[in-house]
Order: sequence, then C-alpha cells, then structure tokens
Amino acid sequence: MSHNHDGHDHDHDFDLDDTIVLIDEDETEHVFTILEYLEIDEQLYAVLMPQDDQSEEAFIFRVEVDENGEETLTDIEDDDEFERVVAVLESDEVD
Repeated sequence: MSHNHDGHDHDHDFDLDDTIVLIDEDETEHVFTILEYLEIDEQLYAVLMPQDDQSEEAFIFRVEVDENGEETLTDIEDDDEFERVVAVLESDEVD
C-alpha cells in the first residue's frame, strides 16, 4: 500500500501496535510505530510515532480507502478537522 504525504508517495503496511515504513521522495525510509486508530464521525485516523526520534510529536493521518479497496494514509489539510482529532485524542473520548 502507499500514501501521499507532503506531496510524496510512501509505501506501507499497517496493523495496530505494529510498525510502518514510509519512504520519502529521496528513497529514505522512516519507521513509525502505530500508536492507535480512532474513528470520529465515521472517519478513521491513524496516530504514528517516529521511531528514530521519540522526542518528536506523533503524526496524525486520515485513513482513506482507494479505488482498489486499499487503505491509504493522507494528510489532514483542514485545520478544523485536525484540531477536532487532537481534541478527541487529548480528551480520550475515542469512539
């Protein structure tokens, strides 16, 4: 599976409590731990933590299903949507 992050394609496989490898446009691999999936208003999100720098904050991606039925990760571009997801994560009110 692949997704586009910051305009770059990445390959990945993902399961909760597993790791995912994202490959950027320079073919550099970045390993993330999948912290959790959450659903808000029937939209699924994935929370990923970079393994190479645990001091960084987690990344939140929208989980979409493409035309082939494959799950893909996409950036959350809407500020209101992003803030809503952060608020739910901080309040532990995950559905």
